[in-house]
Amino acid sequence: MDLREQKTKKSIRNAFLELRAHKPLERITIKELAERAQISKATFYLHYQDIYDLSTRMQDDVIRRVLESIERADLFIEDPALFTMQLFSAFNAQQHLIDILFSGTQASVLPIRIESALKEHIFRILPDTKNDARFNIFLTYQIQGGYYAYSENRRRFGDQCVLDALKEIMDLLHP
Repeated sequence: MDLREQKTKKSIRNAFLELRAHKPLERITIKELAERAQISKATFYLHYQDIYDLSTRMQDDVIRRVLESIERADLFIEDPALFTMQLFSAFNAQQHLIDILFSGTQASVLPIRIESALKEHIFRILPDTKNDARFNIFLTYQIQGGYYAYSENRRRFGDQCVLDALKEIMDLLHP
């Protein structure tokens, strides 16, 4: 990708984040995005199919960053508490983008997609876990429940307090 294309994509993404911070995804138009990014609508369509494609790609980037922050996805099996700490520390590092990209109708998307990506990775490493009901339920509980507990309580009690409580719960569930 040449420098001009990089600058254009960065401009589009920055404009999208500015708009998305104040508007629901469904109310952002290509016209207003193009104006804010100082590009033509045609230029936008050279890079993205529509506003949802742009949003999904930006969400994918955040999810990739979160997952790359976890040392080993199979740590979930060996040390679920440490895995949980790494996962939520990764969420915390991306919190600004998460708050923008996964708000409104997109709020439930992040934990679902994180769970799906982790399962895909773990099933490649440990194929026997794919049909293990207990394992799958525990993973869903840990990611979905942990994410909602974290996101609902972090502002009120602080990140570290919530992380410590989640670690305690994981230690109880998986001694």
